[in-house]
Amino acid sequence: MINSTRFFFVLVVFSLVSGCTQAPNQTPVQKYVTDYIEFRPTEGFGKDISLDEAETIKREVIRELEKNLGPSIGYKAGFTALPVQEKFGLSAPAWGAMFDVWMVKSGAEVSPESGNYPSYEADFLVVVGEPGLADATTPLEALNYISYVVPFIELPDGLLMGDPNGMQVIAANITFRGGVLGDWIPVETSEAFVETLGTMSVVMTDGNSTELGRTTGQALMGNPMEAAIWLARALRADGIELKAGDLLSLGGFFPPKRAASGLGITVQYIGLPGNPAATVSFK
Repeated sequence: MINSTRFFFVLVVFSLVSGCTQAPNQTPVQKYVTDYIEFRPTEGFGKDISLDEAETIKREVIRELEKNLGPSIGYKAGFTALPVQEKFGLSAPAWGAMFDVWMVKSGAEVSPESGNYPSYEADFLVVVGEPGLADATTPLEALNYISYVVPFIELPDGLLMGDPNGMQVIAANITFRGGVLGDWIPVETSEAFVETLGTMSVVMTDGNSTELGRTTGQALMGNPMEAAIWLARALRADGIELKAGDLLSLGGFFPPKRAASGLGITVQYIGLPGNPAATVSFK
């Protein structure tokens, strides 16, 4: 993980992937990944693709991203909250891969120009403790395979031009760019901890302490551990088995919002031990 508290996405990209410029014979996937790496708006893969086509393209995009960014550090569940599904015209969640190149610690300052359409999203992350999460049948069982829960603000980047639908977003690896990690909180394998995850208040505020959104952990499929089970099973169905240390982002509590210069964002999880939070400012 990147440990700096001040990190400008747009400054690091060329040192990581210098020479990654658009070639005349690139495939659509290669062109998308080049646009992604160089922070260019992209046409994506068309609005008329089916869900099966979007899933196939996504796997190709992930393989191409790994060539440039290194192995993924985990996976994200997208569209786990009903309002987000409704916004993108979907009826079920989807998964994408995560990379550590643009991950930062809570308190980071990030450029609002770090992408084509940089956004922020109140999210929640867990750390896999051992394999087997896909075998869990209840949230309590799921906790046996999770070692930590982590406050998380995802920083997606809407490179797709126009008004993309859900299929386009899935094909684009659910527009993952990076995120802001709070403190890692050890899991307690108990019914009380399961209940806390469901009833915790997730509150997003700006730098003036103005409330921008409030919900509970139940927004993520009834309980964040249900989202974790869904993600593990979806990955297994696609031939991916989780391992210890994998990070799992369990979905946005609210639809993403556009980042802007001078904006500070805090997401607090009231009810978890210590009422932890993640913060980011856009400078």
